[in-house]
Amino acid sequence: MGLMNNHGVLERHSLLLTVGILVVVSIGGIIQMAPLMYMDNTIEKVDGMRPYTPLELLGRDIYVREGCYVCHSQMVRPLRDEVERYGHYSLAAESMYDHPFQWGSKRTGPDLARVGGKYSVTWQVDHLKDPRALVPESVMPPYAFLAEKPLRTKDISARLRTERLVGVPYTDGMIENAEAHLLAQADPEGRGFEFVDDLVSAYAEAAGREGSFELRDFDGDPERVTEMDALVAYLQMTGTLVDFSTYEADDLENRR
Repeated sequence: MGLMNNHGVLERHSLLLTVGILVVVSIGGIIQMAPLMYMDNTIEKVDGMRPYTPLELLGRDIYVREGCYVCHSQMVRPLRDEVERYGHYSLAAESMYDHPFQWGSKRTGPDLARVGGKYSVTWQVDHLKDPRALVPESVMPPYAFLAEKPLRTKDISARLRTERLVGVPYTDGMIENAEAHLLAQADPEGRGFEFVDDLVSAYAEAAGREGSFELRDFDGDPERVTEMDALVAYLQMTGTLVDFSTYEADDLENRR
């Protein structure tokens, strides 16, 4: 009982209480941080993850520029209603090449972590041009101007090189051929035809599997590459890199 009553000393002396709080918080902080000093990486490696293709990367830049993250998060929380609505909860590895990540903290619109492949390319373009034509209750502004604005591509190699500085594993070949790879994805039957195989092999090798991105004209205008092409390419990739049927099987096996 004597020890239990000693807390009164701390309650009556603010300086002692402050010192006690600092000691307890410091101990807790050390316990949390010390294990991280002995770990090379805190992100679980997941098969299928790869760097963004040049077209997807510029599409992501447009997504950030237009403030899409203000109304749309990209993180499915591990809660039953979230998983039932959006799909498998988000993995840390899915954001490992995002600078900055797009987790978000507010949803005026739905979460977009699993939007890739959920709708057709045509639906995505029509929705961006006139959201209320497809979703009458939508408060999203129209982005039809993206289909009229040519995509700036001349600095794409420098853009990939910058990403490599912060840890994204772009190879010298990916950087050197970035503009050609961009055209190969957005115009595979025309200007980018000669580099289609190189694009596929480079990014399939990085992902460890094939079929992780689309090769096509996205905005309906094959004569030019627009910002609409890039944004839709990015949206159609989102959440499609990880094969969750394989991941879930591996996860179940590891738990046994």
